[in-house]
Amino acid sequence: MGIKVNLDDCIGCGVCSELCPQNFKLDEDEGKCMVIDQEVSSLAKETADSCPVSAITID
Repeated sequence: MGIKVNLDDCIGCGVCSELCPQNFKLDEDEGKCMVIDQEVSSLAKETADSCPVSAITID
């Protein structure tokens, strides 16, 4: 399993990094979400579901 962010869809709202800072960080230069830890947890899955533009997928 892996966590992926579609950077074309990401709007940089920061919901992911607020809900799950162990997996996600908002890249200040790009203004987009970046994955900092690939460990899939229930919180990471909930965070993916919470993305307002569905930019986060977990395989």
